[in-house]
Amino acid sequence: MGSALKRGTCEIEHTATPYCRYCAGAQSSSGGGGTQSGDPTHRRMCEHRSHSTNGVRAHWRDDVRARVREHLTEFVATQCRTDLAGAKVDVAGDVLSDFVDGGKYVRSTFMYLGWLCGAQEHEAALRASASLELFHAFALMQDDVMDESALRRGRPSAHVSFSRWHRQRGLTGSSDRFGESAAILLGDLCLVWSEKMLRESGVDADALARVWPRYDDMRTELAIGQFADLVNDCHSFPTLDAVLDVLRRKSGNYSVRRPVEIGAAMAGCRPQVLDALAGYGSAIGEAFQLRDDLLGVFGSQKVTGKSVGTDLTAQKATSVVVAAHQLADTALRRQLSDLMSTPELGPRDAERWRDMITVSGAVQWIEELIEERLNQALACLDIAGIPEITRAALEDMAVACTKREA
Repeated sequence: MGSALKRGTCEIEHTATPYCRYCAGAQSSSGGGGTQSGDPTHRRMCEHRSHSTNGVRAHWRDDVRARVREHLTEFVATQCRTDLAGAKVDVAGDVLSDFVDGGKYVRSTFMYLGWLCGAQEHEAALRASASLELFHAFALMQDDVMDESALRRGRPSAHVSFSRWHRQRGLTGSSDRFGESAAILLGDLCLVWSEKMLRESGVDADALARVWPRYDDMRTELAIGQFADLVNDCHSFPTLDAVLDVLRRKSGNYSVRRPVEIGAAMAGCRPQVLDALAGYGSAIGEAFQLRDDLLGVFGSQKVTGKSVGTDLTAQKATSVVVAAHQLADTALRRQLSDLMSTPELGPRDAERWRDMITVSGAVQWIEELIEERLNQALACLDIAGIPEITRAALEDMAVACTKREA
């Protein structure tokens, strides 16, 4: 398969819709004449962004995604299904295949872009990057059990599929308990398989030796973040700083920062590049999860493939929920506190809570925070040593992750 990143004519229309909604508003108010925000720094960032993907084909992400899927499909067929044959739960292989087939492959893409910051395209590096999708599967399967989420990517969550398999066969014991236990076990196997796929990717031992410290940090941060998230969801409003700290550790770091760092370390990038990518990854990882929190309340289930509103009925202290409480006046804050402390909430309560969040101004506040993080990330890339075409791809991914609807 040909190179995923190629120089040539950019197929993305940059001028039709500005990346920044503030610039879009300024253009509208000026009659569409191209007037940008009055802030020179902000204007420079937006102009930089508007040309950031020159030389990158619009479908490069689809190219990488297709190649990652090929490697995952092969590994699942030859390794995972073989191992699962001894589990005596014949649906397990199908549950895994469905799970790894429907993702956006954000983490593997970031890891491969980290590699391209210091090395040429290489199939072994792409195979190594694909392994992160099994790590992601581990995290999602267990997160769905913890959050009691029935849907994932428009399909039944792993524990729901296992529960149905148990029920259809009339097996003894609780079907729900079996489903949760089976999903946790399959998640554990994904954690093992992820490391195995990375270790056997074909990347040389010296390069992998540079990977393991950050790889271990990523796994530890995720688990510690999940622990902290349990405390944040105990029917109370933590501080926004506490929520953002959990957000970085639980999702932001393992979604963007660690993958791009791992790829760059694997390629042998110099410390200055690694530091720049760490700053970029931290900012985009945080913005990515902030967008996820907004979609969890205001997104479309048909688009996201996940249950919408369950964050509210489960009384999760997400960034948008805590921001609404922080920004609300006294009367509104009292109503929000009542919803958080009510023993059980239904769909009507979630709709009422959603309206209160809108009234509080939290949506606008989170959008501004996302925009701020995006600008911070792009500024981090202004460093010598990152190839131009790779930097353009990183800029494109930053926009894709923060402006998404799913």
